Amino acid sequence: MDSMIRDISLASQGLEKINWVKEFMPVLNVLNSEFSEIKPLQGKKVVVTMHLEAKTAYLALVLKNAGGDIAVTGSNPLSTQDDVAAALVEQGIKVFAWYNCSAEEYDHFLHKALDTKPDIIVDDGGDLVSLLHGERSDLAANILGGSEETTTGVLRLRALEASGRLKFPMVAVNDAYCKYLFDNRYGTGQSTWDGIMRSTNLTVAGKTVVVAGYGWCGKGVAMRAKGLGANVLITEIDPVKAIEAVFDGFKVMPMAEAAKHGDIFATLTGCMDVIREEHIKVMKNGAILANAGHFDVEINKEHLKKLAVSCRRARRNIEEFLMEDGRKIYLLAEGRLVNLAAADGHPTEIMDLSFALQALSVMYLLHSHKNLEAKVYNVPAEVDSRVAGLKLRAMDIDIDTLTPEQTAYLSKA
Repeated sequence: MDSMIRDISLASQGLEKINWVKEFMPVLNVLNSEFSEIKPLQGKKVVVTMHLEAKTAYLALVLKNAGGDIAVTGSNPLSTQDDVAAALVEQGIKVFAWYNCSAEEYDHFLHKALDTKPDIIVDDGGDLVSLLHGERSDLAANILGGSEETTTGVLRLRALEASGRLKFPMVAVNDAYCKYLFDNRYGTGQSTWDGIMRSTNLTVAGKTVVVAGYGWCGKGVAMRAKGLGANVLITEIDPVKAIEAVFDGFKVMPMAEAAKHGDIFATLTGCMDVIREEHIKVMKNGAILANAGHFDVEINKEHLKKLAVSCRRARRNIEEFLMEDGRKIYLLAEGRLVNLAAADGHPTEIMDLSFALQALSVMYLLHSHKNLEAKVYNVPAEVDSRVAGLKLRAMDIDIDTLTPEQTAYLSKA
């Protein structure tokens, strides 16, 4: 089959969502106009594995309009929107994804996307790259290169590079200034709370919020929690980030202590077992657990089940675990990315920056792959600068430029 989706009749509904986000993605609109004229991807196949919602769909359409043969699959079982998937199929893009797929289906979809034998990949979390270095290593020789969207994915890539096993060049889009300064901080900061508040319909003001991890994502979530009126506690393993959190006005303590005080917990570390049995045992009745890290391993779900005498669906995207002592602990969105599984992901204007970087990174790989080794590369500085400049222009903001004298002054040895 050319595609595997839930229901093609939902296409018109999905197209409405795509048309809405296009109105608020001016940088991608500029690139779309440019690529549609010159068709740089003519004859090339691209596989995009990302959270399949409207903003991702528009990126896929931009790549298609650039002449590419595009296949899309989801990077999370709960983040695919079936109407958006249907809209993409109707627009001539191969899609292998549906909402709430099983682990087996998720893996099958990845394989089906790779069956198209891509030249370039756009990955989110590293699952495509992992397959291309394992079960589907037969396809690796055909890959010109790829780009990676997330912190978790870049960590996996750097581990492959360090061990000498990386088979093709990859661009760490996550590490670009226009990505992590905005997507990770402002995007995750807003969308995480969007997911938590949509799911619970509870106030944040007056509650104690525990944020695990004070990287750029954690900074954003903590900042928004403070703005919503919460008392914010930070847990960290990095002493530099911990003291930064202190200087930003937050209390820092180990999770073993924070677990006693938290009303809402948000994990953003990229690591496993951040919240585990010893922490669950001391949590307050009614504690709410949410994850905004890439994989559903930060909150140990097996420990929750082990400690609970019963589990039930309390509300859409909320599981209630009843402890032996009568306490109730609530887990949001099965411990998966709460901002995508229980909401619509990052704000559209933020993803305009990230997906413009993705589109331009694909073009960079297309034109430069012959000069690149099997290493992890940063997004070229001129690409970062161009995206920022286009965004400023769209916001009708001007900035200064150096005079010739200033340029000469700064160039002096």
